[in-house]
Amino acid sequence: MKRSEINAALKEMEAMIQKCGFQLPPFCRFTPAEWLELGHEYDEIRDNMLGWDITDYGLGRFDEVGFSLITLRNGNLKMAGTYPKTYAEKLLYIKETQTSPMHFHWNKMEDIINRGGGNVLIRVYNSTESGGFSDEEVTVHCDGRTFSIPAGTQVTLKPGESITIYPYMYHDFTVEAGTGPVLLGEVSMCNDDEHDNRFYEPIGRFPTIEEDEPPYRLLCTEYPTK
Repeated sequence: MKRSEINAALKEMEAMIQKCGFQLPPFCRFTPAEWLELGHEYDEIRDNMLGWDITDYGLGRFDEVGFSLITLRNGNLKMAGTYPKTYAEKLLYIKETQTSPMHFHWNKMEDIINRGGGNVLIRVYNSTESGGFSDEEVTVHCDGRTFSIPAGTQVTLKPGESITIYPYMYHDFTVEAGTGPVLLGEVSMCNDDEHDNRFYEPIGRFPTIEEDEPPYRLLCTEYPTK
C-alpha cells in the first residue's frame, strides 16, 4: 500500500469514530514527531502493539480485502509478568467494499459489537478436526440470546448488536450493501495475532508500504525503540 492510501484510511476511520461519538485514548493522537521524544513510560504501547493498524492480508487489495483498526488495550502472553492483562479491546472500520477473510482463533474468545454505521454480516461455521468447514449447525450467542443456525449462515448485526465468537468458530466480515461503513468493537481475551489466527486460506497480515508521503500516524509496527 502507498503511505498516502494508509493516511487516507486512518483519517477516514478517525472521522467515523468521531461521528459515532467514541472517544480515543491520548496515544492515538501522537504524531510521528512526538513518538521520537517519548520514553520508556510508553513501553506498554510499543510492546503490546497498541494503536493504529492496517491490514490488507498481504494481498495488496485493501479496498476489497482488509480494513483499518485500532488496538486500544491488550495483554502480552510472551511478557505476562510485565503485562498481565487477560483481555483486549479493538475498534475495526470496514467499508462496504471490504471483507475480512474466513478464519478462527485457536484460543481467543471474543465479542464483536456493531458500534455504529451500517449493518455487518458475519458468516459462521464450526471447524472440523482437520480445519475444514463443518456442516453441523452452529450455536450462536447474540446479546443474551442463544440459538442454532445452519452452517454458513450470515448473522446480521445492526448498530448496538453483538455476537460471541468462540475458539474454532470460523467467521468472516462483510458489510450489508447500501447500509454504509461500519465501526466494530472487539472485546476479547488477550490478543495474539502472531500465533492465534487460523485462516481458511493461508494469507499474510501486514501491508508492504510504499513511502510516497510522510505518515499521518505511526502504525503499531512502526514505533521507534528507546
